Amino acid sequence: MGDRGRLVIPSEVRRRSSLEPGTVLVLIDSPDGVLLVTREQLSERVRADLEGHDLVGELSAERRRASSLEDAR
Repeated sequence: MGDRGRLVIPSEVRRRSSLEPGTVLVLIDSPDGVLLVTREQLSERVRADLEGHDLVGELSAERRRASSLEDAR
């Protein structure tokens, strides 16, 4: 890392990862360390993590529970 906080990605890694000037990168701070991914890679990871979840259903059920608690008061 340079003195201005800039990261240098070696040319071999850039070539292997198809990174070009202007590619948006996302830095993720995790318990296992720092992960640098493209926006597309992040999107794929999020989709994979959420696969099989019914987020709308979960939110609706949560809202119904909260509403029931409010009505009970």
